[in-house]
Amino acid sequence: MTTVSNLLLVFIVLLCDARLSAQQTETTATVQAAAKLTISAAIDEAMANNLGLFAERANLTIAEAALLTAQLRPNPVLSLSAEHLDPSYKVFYNEAAGGPPEFSLRIDVPIELGNKRQLRVETVGFEREIAVARLLDSTRKLRLDAALACIDLIEAKAKFALAADNFRTFEEVVRLNQTKVNAGFMPQQELTRSQVAMLQFRSTVKRAELDWITAKTRLQNILGRLSPEDDFDLTDNLKVPLYSGGLELAGLQEVAFTDRPDVQAQQRTQARSQAELKLQLAQAIVDYTVGVEYRHVGTNSNSSNFAGLFFSMPLPLFSRNQGEIARVRAEQEQLTRQARALRAQVYSEVKTAYQEFAAMRELAEGIERDLLQPAQRARDNSAYVYKAGGSTLVEFLDAQRAFNDTMQSYYEAQGAYRRAVLKLNNAVGREVIP
Repeated sequence: MTTVSNLLLVFIVLLCDARLSAQQTETTATVQAAAKLTISAAIDEAMANNLGLFAERANLTIAEAALLTAQLRPNPVLSLSAEHLDPSYKVFYNEAAGGPPEFSLRIDVPIELGNKRQLRVETVGFEREIAVARLLDSTRKLRLDAALACIDLIEAKAKFALAADNFRTFEEVVRLNQTKVNAGFMPQQELTRSQVAMLQFRSTVKRAELDWITAKTRLQNILGRLSPEDDFDLTDNLKVPLYSGGLELAGLQEVAFTDRPDVQAQQRTQARSQAELKLQLAQAIVDYTVGVEYRHVGTNSNSSNFAGLFFSMPLPLFSRNQGEIARVRAEQEQLTRQARALRAQVYSEVKTAYQEFAAMRELAEGIERDLLQPAQRARDNSAYVYKAGGSTLVEFLDAQRAFNDTMQSYYEAQGAYRRAVLKLNNAVGREVIP
């Protein structure tokens, strides 16, 4: 019995260990998946966590509340009165000095003219559309900031990998030279020079690593993470196929002026100003107030009941809403000039982004076509010849630095190309380049 119990206990322990190990493996995989994102997932996270975007969304609720207020009709006014009340004992008697007591109930109903309620609703409705357009514009800008930070991180990671690879190459060279010195085939001075070159590349690795860490921290701040993670990374590669389709600058500018949310917000603001002018002109029209009254006069033994009708209206002798009408017309002139300035700004932004895109595409394509393979072959051949003892360290360093400069330029060109694509899509207001 004891043996069976021990075997059962061992089986249970092993089962629990297996389940615990599986849970730990699953947890580790989840953490690793959370630490590594695609650019698309990073942008989605920024959209979900950005506090500034939350504030912009609140403007929609505010606009909807204003719309509810604009739809309300003016309240009727209830008036109750008790007159000719004598505080003496004759308060309820007809022979009171002030006359018989009077009790009245009156209801006054304001009547708005000039279609004011509908104009209020129309004006506030444009406010909601403006809030929606501004939210979309904030989203557009946040997407650009997050995407640019992603490209900065990927480029910094590629440069760090390049520096680390170069450092490993020189570590091998130093080990080889140390062997040659020990065997008496190389002077100590040559080994010292290779060691100095290796230390120089090590400092380059440290600087590249710092740039990579800084880029990771900045991106995680944009994503809204309160505590940045050290193992955070992106899975996308820096190199992407270069866009080879044709783009027409004039067409892109017209699309931008149609699709960009800041342009739409400006157009909605002008429409709201037109609606507000109609509303302020309607406010100059006086409103009427009509009322009915029931009045009870005298005591219960000797009393009378009366009904009354009332009509009132203000006399527009002085104020005819001149100030608000003048203000709205001045704002319309201001908005017209702002619209012209925005149109010029949009056209300029699209043109600048288009020119940058064309230049960066040509630069990346030229480096990829003309420099990469020759620099790679020169570096490999020089390393082989140097390790075989057929060239000097200076010649090998020249080939290595030429290769590094070429790769650095290529990574920078790839990063600049991807940033130019993002900026062009952002300037146009839609994805014209995938």
